[in-house]
Amino acid sequence: MSDPKIFALIIGTEILNRRRRDKHFDFMTKTINTYGLKLSGSFTIEDDPALIVQTLKFLASQPNSLIFSFGGIGSTPDDHTRKCAAIALKDGTLYTHPEAKAIIEEKLGENAYPHPIHMADLPKGAKLIDNPINGMPAFSLDERYFFMPGFPEMSHPMVKEILSKLFSEKRTFYRYTLTARCKENELIDVMKQMPDEVEFSSLPKLYDHGWSVSISVASHDDDLSKKAIQTYIDELERKGIPFSMTDETNE
Repeated sequence: MSDPKIFALIIGTEILNRRRRDKHFDFMTKTINTYGLKLSGSFTIEDDPALIVQTLKFLASQPNSLIFSFGGIGSTPDDHTRKCAAIALKDGTLYTHPEAKAIIEEKLGENAYPHPIHMADLPKGAKLIDNPINGMPAFSLDERYFFMPGFPEMSHPMVKEILSKLFSEKRTFYRYTLTARCKENELIDVMKQMPDEVEFSSLPKLYDHGWSVSISVASHDDDLSKKAIQTYIDELERKGIPFSMTDETNE
């Protein structure tokens, strides 16, 4: 798979009301970066079924999307993700997954009933994702949408395993950054020249001594990244604006 749009969907009212600190966003950005990939978006939403459905539909509508969803696949009344995934991505019905049912019964015995067994009720066509911690499986749909527990200890090893199967080759992301002593509007004409293949960002900051702007460019083509940053350097030197290069290792 090349150039996917990767989304993190973090579900949990406890994160939004600050009863629990999110650990998924930082993990996802760092982990996919090792494959030369980046997040296209990260969404943290409450345990609201309508909102979950709408968000999943929106993310799934994006071209070549991959969704890594965290939270809400348990058996308590506030765990809505399994049903919402069925509504947003399949036929709206949950079906008892025989393998998941057998795993839950094996792990929990008589304690699987009456509630935990419902974790085996999954959308049509669901495939199981192994849980390396307690054995309770997560699930995926269409090999593009991955639904995992909210517990980082369980879900993060799952993400690493999924990525290793989806992306056999790790690509380097070549990034070059400089900081110039000027306002960013001094460089807008150069920004307009950036090719689509180059990711660039402009981060202005106001200090006591005046404005500065940090310009960063990156791509999978080292020559293209170098050419892009050189365009900024040429403009700064032409205007006599002081700047310094930032030492950033290739991602």
